[in-house]
Amino acid sequence: MRAELFALCLTVGASAAAYAQDKGTLDPRPLPPLANPDSAATPAKQLFGRALTPAELAYRSIGFYSHGCLAGGQALPVNGPAWQVMRLSRNRNWGSPPLIAFLEKFAHLVPKVSNWPGILVGDMSQPRGGPMLTGHASHQIGLDADIWLTPMPRHELSRQEREDMSARMMVRPDRLDIDPRVFTRDQEEVIKAAAEQPEVQRIFVNAAIKKALCRDAGGDRAWLNKVRPYWGHDYHFHVRLFCPRGQGECDGQDQVPPGDGCDQLAWWFSPGVLHPKPKPNAKPKPPLTMASLPPECRLVLKSN
Repeated sequence: MRAELFALCLTVGASAAAYAQDKGTLDPRPLPPLANPDSAATPAKQLFGRALTPAELAYRSIGFYSHGCLAGGQALPVNGPAWQVMRLSRNRNWGSPPLIAFLEKFAHLVPKVSNWPGILVGDMSQPRGGPMLTGHASHQIGLDADIWLTPMPRHELSRQEREDMSARMMVRPDRLDIDPRVFTRDQEEVIKAAAEQPEVQRIFVNAAIKKALCRDAGGDRAWLNKVRPYWGHDYHFHVRLFCPRGQGECDGQDQVPPGDGCDQLAWWFSPGVLHPKPKPNAKPKPPLTMASLPPECRLVLKSN
């Protein structure tokens, strides 16, 4: 368990719940030019965060989920028959062709397994993947997507609503369990349907949500193996796909341990984990530079 947590710390990052709720803007402003973009010390997030369009190259997911980039990315349309994209000002509705295909397929499946008319899609990747200026350590190679645990409304959201609307908190204030007023059988069935898709490698949820899923799953429990607890993820769940076949430059994550994981949740509810104390004089982790990423990411960044 602890070994997997260490790996998760390196790959997912604690995307703060508050960040997932941050409002967007109707008037996104371009970032100012960098004084020394070619400097070896320039954080890679500053470079990829300024790339507003995809690299016009053949599709490749390059590197690892938290150390890589994306060539040939595609945008998920902001509206679909069973999905709507949120926070358009972030320009993070990009992904690999397999991720786009998964989301479109999954969105059509959701009304069949729940009372939801569709899904609200949060952050995917930037146009060229890579590190983001805010919010995520992963989502770098076009194989990660956040799906809100709030159902899609039955009307088309306005641009203002997409920037201002907040997802519902699914976890009780004491963090020990879900809030049954908002986390219902529909949320459980939606997560289960995602976990049952063969291209899904992992799903990250808050530990209280995993606890509820374990309690209510009944005899059909194989899908719980893919659902992994992690900090945050109390407004949304995070879907991660396997590296697709033929993508030799994509570094896959280790397989999840066997079993449903329901007997390994106690640690998450210990006081030190639920309410961690800040570490005095803790130094922030230095940002990734281009030297930290696969060499091919330079080509992705420089490409038209």
